[in-house]
Amino acid sequence: MTGRRISVVGATGAVGRTMLSILEERDFDVSELRVMASARSAGRSLSTKWGDVTIEDLSSADPSDIDIALFSAGGARSREYAPRFVESGAVVVDNSSAFRMEEGVPLVVAGVNDAALQGHTGLIANPNCTTMALMMAAGPLHNRLGLVSMIVSSYQSVSGSGQQGVDELMGQIEALRSDVDSLIDGTWEDPGSQVYARPIGFNVLPLAGNDVEHGYTDEEMKLVNESRKILSAPDLLVEPTCVRVPVAVGHGISANLRFEEATTPEHATSILNEAPGIEVWTDKVPTALDSAGIDDVLAGRIRPTLGEPGGINLWVVGDNLRKGAALNAVQIAELL
Repeated sequence: MTGRRISVVGATGAVGRTMLSILEERDFDVSELRVMASARSAGRSLSTKWGDVTIEDLSSADPSDIDIALFSAGGARSREYAPRFVESGAVVVDNSSAFRMEEGVPLVVAGVNDAALQGHTGLIANPNCTTMALMMAAGPLHNRLGLVSMIVSSYQSVSGSGQQGVDELMGQIEALRSDVDSLIDGTWEDPGSQVYARPIGFNVLPLAGNDVEHGYTDEEMKLVNESRKILSAPDLLVEPTCVRVPVAVGHGISANLRFEEATTPEHATSILNEAPGIEVWTDKVPTALDSAGIDDVLAGRIRPTLGEPGGINLWVVGDNLRKGAALNAVQIAELL
């Protein structure tokens, strides 16, 4: 790769900042870096490996001469501005849900379905962070064994809701921790929630995302629809439950996987040990704290199915800001 002109759109957000740091860590060959955000951030200067860069107002920025634009500005802004970047000749890697299910837009997990990039027309979508972590395990297993069905429960960190999710968790912990007895005897007082439907501090909320149909949330339907698209398996059966947990970073997923070809934990482990971007832990249980700040998705607790032999149950956990979002976008840029 020789000197790409790169733009990070949404550069002041949690994922945008992580994109910039990963570009630096991976020594991406950048000939020119431009950073864009909303008008309220425009004019500020960011210090980068490639020098100080002034934040541009996305609404008025000229996308001419950009080779690759990494978007993490939210679905509404992506729908409004990404086509303009593509029309100007840039390849857009979009982290929002705006284009994931559009026909002709590749939905790519780097290291799992890289071939989907072939024939792109300037727009490439990043999957949802929960789907991403799961696909790092399910993808290699599907390629070898033919995945038929998944029963999936996610345990999603609050940073999946942005910085406001982290702030709400920390504020509620502070408000509730002064009276531990009330958490035990049920006399606790609601600290008030802005981001989530119920308190998340010292709690588990079995409702991640917004209701869309039949009592399921958009987060749950992303697991269904995105998994099918990534694996090119339109008939894949998926039963999802998405849960928000009081964790800062790291989405965990418990999955029951069944295949066309019966397998064993030992065989599944050998497949995953050969796959890129995933580590199988057998000596200790991988947790969200272990996943924070690292690139690999961690897998563990690989067990045989009990009711009907031949499938496996496993646990995966990954940093939702890195492989779940920013790292995958940069890896796609590297593949381009």
